[in-house]
Amino acid sequence: MSNAFAQTLSFNDILDRTPRPTPTDKVSYGPHADQYAELWLPDACVALLPVVILIHGGCWRADLPGPELVAFLSQAIAQQGVAVCSVTYRRVGTETGTKAGTKAGTNAGTNAQAFSPYPDTFLDVAAAADKLREIAPHYKLDLNRVVTIGHSAGGHLALWLAARPKLPTSSRLVTPHPLTIHAAVGIAALADLQYAKSASAHACGADTVDLLINTKERKDAAYLDTSVTPLLPLGLPQTLISGASDSIVAPAHALRYHEHAKAKGETVTLLTLEDAGHFELIAPWTPPGARVVETIVCVVKGCK
Repeated sequence: MSNAFAQTLSFNDILDRTPRPTPTDKVSYGPHADQYAELWLPDACVALLPVVILIHGGCWRADLPGPELVAFLSQAIAQQGVAVCSVTYRRVGTETGTKAGTKAGTNAGTNAQAFSPYPDTFLDVAAAADKLREIAPHYKLDLNRVVTIGHSAGGHLALWLAARPKLPTSSRLVTPHPLTIHAAVGIAALADLQYAKSASAHACGADTVDLLINTKERKDAAYLDTSVTPLLPLGLPQTLISGASDSIVAPAHALRYHEHAKAKGETVTLLTLEDAGHFELIAPWTPPGARVVETIVCVVKGCK
């Protein structure tokens, strides 16, 4: 019998759900209004906390929801004794150069700065991750237990963060001493950008991937440091979670990534959840969403 939650949720159902949880704190990692992370901490912190870097989806587009879409997921993970750093970032369509606290679209004066999704979207999530070194002592974060998690387009960026040590040395995305990632979880992840460009064009737009990685100027080379598949093997545990009924990011995305990884001698764990679409996976009050939380905690803390 099919579960009543299957393919019933839209992102508006998540955004409209009440009462909405609020993060413990908010940390800026750059001057733009979209360069910040929400911190979600357990109520009782008696020891160093393992850390999840959580990256929201939304097709890498500024006109779609941001970290508010994964607020319930963030809360659910934190309730399991894990610190969550929920990152937002500048995206395709972001207004040029506003400082933190300044409304996008207003005149930012001398604070204005040029923005291009390549390289800035990638450098943003990298800077947010590396910011953890600075704030870890204050929030009692254990940087020996850092796992990246992402949903949809955020799943791509979460896996990309784990792949940073594999970037070509000539890439504009290389930064010194990237934070070590110990495992990665992609939830309906768009990890293979070349495949996602066509396979998810119906949801994200036909030109979104091209705008994200600047294929107009960089041609085929644009995928070499932005897509995750060319950077395999990553050399760390990876888990890909799919909804069997997901019409936005079908399980085929995870299966193709798994085959690429296998060809490189790497094992990727696949989990396909029945009675789940795209947004059930980040809705912890649904059975598929609860399973996602359970899987994340298992990756972070180790399965019992």
